[in-house]
Amino acid sequence: MKVAIQGIKGSYHHQVARQLYGDVALLECNSFDQLVIAVAKADADTGIMAIGNSIAGSILPNYTLIKEQGLTITGEFYLHIKHQLMALHGQGIKNIEEVQSHPMALLQCKSFFRKHQHIKLVETDDTAAAAFRIAKEKKRGVAAVASTQAAQLYGLKIISDNIQQVKKNATRFVVVEKRSRNIDGANKATINFTAGHQPGSLGKILTTLGGLNINLCKIQSVPIIEKPFLFSFVADLEFESVSQFELAKLEIGILVESLEVLGVYKSHVL
Repeated sequence: MKVAIQGIKGSYHHQVARQLYGDVALLECNSFDQLVIAVAKADADTGIMAIGNSIAGSILPNYTLIKEQGLTITGEFYLHIKHQLMALHGQGIKNIEEVQSHPMALLQCKSFFRKHQHIKLVETDDTAAAAFRIAKEKKRGVAAVASTQAAQLYGLKIISDNIQQVKKNATRFVVVEKRSRNIDGANKATINFTAGHQPGSLGKILTTLGGLNINLCKIQSVPIIEKPFLFSFVADLEFESVSQFELAKLEIGILVESLEVLGVYKSHVL
């Protein structure tokens, strides 16, 4: 089995892959776009991609990528995120002039860096990759924001720990596959739909879901790329049985302009 992840060994995606599948073969991808294409082409059996964070919010473009490549969400996983500031040994925070990391990681640590205005923040493709480059190129005066595992893997010193803005910080990851399959104990679904522009059209959909005892745990508007300033909605629904969800699809199907199921899977509790 091969799992596609965004980033390299030591990244948070790698941590999720290990917790879900153990010491599995990895396909390291530089971007989410590369990841979904790899899964769609069957270069990897499955993919793991971040979809949202408790501080930074949803990564909306990833829903579009999943839809464009015709992939299916078959699982989810919540990971507690603890960001560490790391650099070559023999340095402290006063020696650091530049910090490199993924933009989402930097965003989650903005309160920390406000206290250190002398540090330049540089966005990179991956947290662990930033740590790897510092170690490989022996960059002094440069630090990375990454995981404890990345520091251990690449031999860097943690000079400030748990620098995320909120200590209870978590990222939601989804598992994507090329084909849908029946998931034992499935009790959650992600759907993408468009509603009409008539007054109350969205309200009718939400009321219908509530009447069927479907828990709407998240709803968010996503831009329709080919139609400027028009939006579809991505919603996460929780239910007791798949048959309950199938009924909900029928009921709201007559109320929406379009409806696509991005995945039916078993929820993960943080």
